[in-house]
Amino acid sequence: MLDHTDAPLFEARGLSKSFRAGGHITGKKFNAVKDASLKLYRGETLGIVGESGCGKSTLARMLVGLEVPDGGDVLLRGQALVRDKASRRAVQMVFQDPYLSLNPRLTVMDIIAEPLDVHGLARGAARKARVGELLDAVGLDPQVSSRFPHEFSGGQRQRIGIARALAADPQILVCDEPVSALDVSVQAQVVNLLIDLQARFGLSIIFIAHDLAVVRAMCHRTMVMYMGRVVEVGDTDTVMQHPNHPYTQMLRRSALEPDPRAARLARGTTPKGEPPNPANLPQGCVFQSRCPLVFATCHQAEPDLLAVGDQGKAACWHLEAR
Repeated sequence: MLDHTDAPLFEARGLSKSFRAGGHITGKKFNAVKDASLKLYRGETLGIVGESGCGKSTLARMLVGLEVPDGGDVLLRGQALVRDKASRRAVQMVFQDPYLSLNPRLTVMDIIAEPLDVHGLARGAARKARVGELLDAVGLDPQVSSRFPHEFSGGQRQRIGIARALAADPQILVCDEPVSALDVSVQAQVVNLLIDLQARFGLSIIFIAHDLAVVRAMCHRTMVMYMGRVVEVGDTDTVMQHPNHPYTQMLRRSALEPDPRAARLARGTTPKGEPPNPANLPQGCVFQSRCPLVFATCHQAEPDLLAVGDQGKAACWHLEAR
């Protein structure tokens, strides 16, 4: 476990973002992310997990400046993150889809060199040499720099995307489900690559995923999101082995059991109902319609994150009642 006595390198405070249902101007507004906060420490990997649509990717896009939050702040070394060139260099993103995130009209050389050109980091022979170094760092032969994205496999394309992110010499990588579109065998290779690159370049990483096994292998701490809210955060081993929030418990059982529905039925903990409509959430806890532990207070107000254990937090009224 890393030492968290120092100030965080990167921080989000109360980030919120709303959209209109269906993308229509007349659609009802809903909170894709509501009041999300996180801290990332130097050399740490923070995992963010949750079902599709829980707000993970929207949060990631706000962290790197691709979405403007409705409220809240993003801080780098304690200072508000300004979207100038220096700040953009410090925080880089690795995207989910290696097939859509690379420009098919550009060679690998020009794709990876784009941050070098934008930030004026290298030109001419130095530019070519730096691209070769980055390709080597991600396990690709520098000789492939003249080729185009369609000539590579999905795993190789994701390595190119990682090399492009590293070209800016960042302190932080925000990885938005970087292995979910890859075969299982290739996923392990990319995860191991990120671990090696973190040690080599001193990176801090935010790693977004829905696969708990990948998060457990990769991350020091884990944050769990549901319906745009942070419902639990803590040391990864603790969150995985002794989850405090009923939703985290559900995710863990689903990851451990080949037939999670049968396992939940056997334990009498099957989540009730369906996920609520994000544009029409009930008053109170957003997990109430599925929670096997729901009681009267859950219908009255949303619980705040409450400190539990060693540096952990969870948002559940049952913790208040203990």
